[in-house]
Amino acid sequence: MFKRSAQLTVGALFAFAVLAAPADPPTWAYGTAPQPKPPAAPAPDSSLKQLPGSTLSFTRAQISDRFSPADWFPTDHPPMPQVVAKGRKPEIWACGLCHYPNGKGRPENAGVSGLPVEYFIGQMKKFQTGTRSSADLGKKNTNIMIAIAKAMTDDEIKQAAEYFGAMPWTPWIKVVETTTVPKTYTNVGMYLPLEGNEKEPIGHRIIETPVDPEGTEVLRNPRSGFIAYAPIGSVKKGERLVAKQSCEVCHGSDLKGLGPVPGIAGRSPSYLVRQLYDIQQGTRHGSWTELMKPAVANLSEDDMLNIAAFTSSRTP
Repeated sequence: MFKRSAQLTVGALFAFAVLAAPADPPTWAYGTAPQPKPPAAPAPDSSLKQLPGSTLSFTRAQISDRFSPADWFPTDHPPMPQVVAKGRKPEIWACGLCHYPNGKGRPENAGVSGLPVEYFIGQMKKFQTGTRSSADLGKKNTNIMIAIAKAMTDDEIKQAAEYFGAMPWTPWIKVVETTTVPKTYTNVGMYLPLEGNEKEPIGHRIIETPVDPEGTEVLRNPRSGFIAYAPIGSVKKGERLVAKQSCEVCHGSDLKGLGPVPGIAGRSPSYLVRQLYDIQQGTRHGSWTELMKPAVANLSEDDMLNIAAFTSSRTP
């Protein structure tokens, strides 16, 4: 729906020039970089699955049903509108499938809980009108989101915006600075560790991977968050950049949002980098986006990485 999602205003009305803009999308943030061969697809499984803390049981098919996905913890959130719980066949997938019933989402899409209603509605309208897309054409779920948004009515958009906006954003991602990360492959843009516990240099990347890979990938556990591995020193560098960019002018002194401007504290660093790059490359438009353009115009990929590492490390 992150990703949607955020028309981020990480900056004030002036720019901070550092290095030249990156020539190609940071594919590590979009989840589209060439990857090692993933494990073989599992055999069909119709057994009932369970999660600790839940009294419910679902099959894998039920868990990933586009029009009625599993809701493991119904008491964790308010009653879901139809469009969130089940969507509307044939075009509109249930919002809760990708973004979870609690709106937490995953790195390949967006965390949407706690977004201002006005902002949420505005982003959906931009998906509808073609003024929001992805700078990386390999980001397939952006096109899925565009198709879903175009099929939604104004009332459905409003219901989803009010539902997710009523739930505050709470801690979901732990930023860990490191020199090495688990070797991973991507599944629809989400990084998952390969078998064998092998490590590789982190390089100039942030790698977000589930705390519980099976619980996230197979069971879509809405209570299990993510670890964001970031290069050593990136959080401190990001703190200096955020101060120079005066991000607090629009996002608030604590980066938790201000009026219709969304909070960026504690949210997905991959998602944030995608939005910074999309705005820089002109695939996101709108009045608030125009304020962002001078601030992101001269950011390098490393600058974006460092800003994201810092903002994601903040308590939401």
